[in-house]
Amino acid sequence: MSTVGSIDIEGMTDEDRAYKGSTFREVVDAVFANPYQRVWGGSGEAPLPVHEVTLASIMHGVLQSGRTALLKAAERTVDSGADLRWGPDARGFRRLLHPNGICLIGRWQIVEPSTYSGYFAAGKTALVVARYSTCCAETRRGFTRSLSMVGKLFPTADPQDARPLRPANFITQQDIGGDRTDFINDVELRNAPDTTVLRRGAGLPIILVTGLALARADKMPSIRQLYEIAELGKPASEPTRTPEYMRLLVAQDQPRIPGDRIDFRDEVMAQIYDRGDPTPKRTLTFTIEVTDEGRTTGPNVRERRTFSNWRRLGTMVFDRAVASHNGDAVIHFNHPSWRDDRNDPKTATRVGERKVR
Repeated sequence: MSTVGSIDIEGMTDEDRAYKGSTFREVVDAVFANPYQRVWGGSGEAPLPVHEVTLASIMHGVLQSGRTALLKAAERTVDSGADLRWGPDARGFRRLLHPNGICLIGRWQIVEPSTYSGYFAAGKTALVVARYSTCCAETRRGFTRSLSMVGKLFPTADPQDARPLRPANFITQQDIGGDRTDFINDVELRNAPDTTVLRRGAGLPIILVTGLALARADKMPSIRQLYEIAELGKPASEPTRTPEYMRLLVAQDQPRIPGDRIDFRDEVMAQIYDRGDPTPKRTLTFTIEVTDEGRTTGPNVRERRTFSNWRRLGTMVFDRAVASHNGDAVIHFNHPSWRDDRNDPKTATRVGERKVR
């Protein structure tokens, strides 16, 4: 087990406050700068590292300030729009949750008729930098883990666009308590996942502390609204029309990668590359589906959500991927603050350093 990044910059910093946007190329170059393996699966390459998730790291700082490192991080993810957080040593920050991930590069494409605004509208294409990760230190098939995909949509189709842009961020996850899904092909990633706390086993104290910190930082910790996408590139005069729920599913024609206890990062890489060859050979496609019809039942420790009338709007097609230090410690994804009315920015409930986008 290992750790990565500094635990001393979990809260807001001057770097976060100075953020004015990024180019797509800048973010892509950052995550590819220091891969764990020069060529994935190449001869002599070390195995991918596995970074720890510990109760001690999450509780860090509570004796000094009464605020845990996790609470500071939760507040910062809502307040900071920064795409990259380099820190004073240019080595980034320590991800207290979801520390083991892989970054994917591709395109978001909405091809079906849509009643929604922004980049949920028909015909919209955006460049995407996404991070696929697991909640805890367990990365292998055959064990309980909670896989997640977060992403940034850059409102351009030109990878060389030199304008600093403010991308829209999204957050999706499978059951927050964990699941035993063996293949990424069968994982349902939603902005409103189920929560089965007792599946965490020995990690139960961590998920309970996490829930308390997220609830204190923002109103609704287990649902991440989608209005950033619905407002991306939208004229101010046009009303915001945001779907309430989104799910991402691996396309049905994607192959299933075999392997006993295979690391999910190797599974993702194998969808795109051949071992020992740095040239992409294939693509990894996720379908984008939305609905406004859903219902939540059960207590916070065992939330169950049911949905109806999912509609496919388009796809995300990834053609490159990398597991890297900067992908685990430097790239940053903003969590949109909860709005009582998802289409009205005046109803945002987070009060803090959050700046108007």
